[in-house]
Amino acid sequence: MLVLETVVRIRREYAGGKAIKAIARDLHVSRKVIRKAIRAPEGAFDYRRKVQPLPRIGPFQDRLDVLLEENELRGRRDRLRMTRIHDLLAREGFEGSYDAVRRYAARWKVERRRDFGDGTTAFIPMLFQPGEAYQFDWSHEDVEIGGKPMRVKVAHMRLCASRAVYVRAYPRETQEMLFDAHARGFAFFGGVPRRGIYDNMKTAVTSVFSGKDRVFNRRFLIMADHYMVEPTACSPAAGWEKGQVENQVQTIRGRFFQPRLRFASLEELNGWLEAECRRWAERQAHPEQGDQTVAQMLEMERPALQSMLGPFDGFNESEHGVSGTCLISYDRNRYSVLSTVARRTVQVRAYADRIVVRCGDEVVAEHPRFFGRNRTIYDPWHYLPVLARKPGALRNGAPFQDWELPPALARLRRKLGNGDDADRRFVRVLAAVLTDGLELVEAAVREALATGTASDDLILNILARRREPPRPLTIVTSEDNALRHPPIADCARYDQLRNFHAAA
Repeated sequence: MLVLETVVRIRREYAGGKAIKAIARDLHVSRKVIRKAIRAPEGAFDYRRKVQPLPRIGPFQDRLDVLLEENELRGRRDRLRMTRIHDLLAREGFEGSYDAVRRYAARWKVERRRDFGDGTTAFIPMLFQPGEAYQFDWSHEDVEIGGKPMRVKVAHMRLCASRAVYVRAYPRETQEMLFDAHARGFAFFGGVPRRGIYDNMKTAVTSVFSGKDRVFNRRFLIMADHYMVEPTACSPAAGWEKGQVENQVQTIRGRFFQPRLRFASLEELNGWLEAECRRWAERQAHPEQGDQTVAQMLEMERPALQSMLGPFDGFNESEHGVSGTCLISYDRNRYSVLSTVARRTVQVRAYADRIVVRCGDEVVAEHPRFFGRNRTIYDPWHYLPVLARKPGALRNGAPFQDWELPPALARLRRKLGNGDDADRRFVRVLAAVLTDGLELVEAAVREALATGTASDDLILNILARRREPPRPLTIVTSEDNALRHPPIADCARYDQLRNFHAAA
């Protein structure tokens, strides 16, 4: 194909009277091409092949069309790469190159768009009223927490009218994290829109039917009812139906998470992200109201939002068995519970930052949630009833290693010293917590230590005296002062008394 400079030279020399034969000889171009360049309108001269020969793909064209069609219908994550499609054809006897398959696939996509010229690949701009809807999605980002690389799951929320954004990072993409993100997001926005737009994530949608029919998760529906939100699920592999939050994922990744963020903890990261969301809103112009920032549009949208009465109790509950060592296994870690429920079944309510263990209506444990593996989290007070029966376990019991005791009890422990007898005496004091409570036991220990005595008997005596009911107060009235036998003025009684002693 001739370059534009050559075409211009041919047309200029021909216009100057030079013969076609001479031009062809000087430029080493055929006369047919010279005539074509001269006749081309406005100097436009390009070559387009009308019929593409397919010497290698020809026998496999139908099979390749089927593979490309099936691949187009798959979700984005499940689609095959062109190298994989070329490999599948090669296994069936195809001897052509990968480039031939790649070029054919590119032409196939162009023809497919041309066939769907009815608008199925075009989009209509959307307009949302204030307080009408929000969009939600997840993304995976790489950060560094505590000096170690970590891939976090980031929850994205976006108000469709004001374009305000909220992002928060979590270790998991589970349902309790979803609930926590909604509670924090609505608190950040200062209200709740009337409709939520989601994709078909498993934490929200149980079954997908044709069209917009969905069976939502029961707990997700309870959350939506709590906030008075109407959930709407997008069509599968149709990210444009929540295009605002899809675009937000790419924008936030480039502006917040690149270069890689480094923080000491996930809490610090989330505090920084929330501050950045406010800063971004104050600096970013609204895409439709260019004279207003996103923060200003959010202030205008807040009156249209529903009031948030309170955060949803967003937990994910499951049943677990308690071992003989008073431990339950949850999320690849083990947590201690009260010894009174050993070898029983309990209900674990997992929140984004803690777990609460219940047996019936009684809370038998509450721990901060850990997201590592093979870690055992003890609460030594859970084992106190067992320790009262087996005081010898105080020295080597795993729950009691590095036990951070209250100051008064720690001082008593040091005063009593080491040894089996000291352990038994200290456990006698600890056992009193089961009946008197930790505060009363600490007060009794402080009173005993103030006298300079570290004695378990004295501490238990102080607790026993405090358990005695107080004596009733005596109220003295005028009736109580009245004499039952009023005195008689009779001096003869003394004579009778004198005569009685004389006779004796």
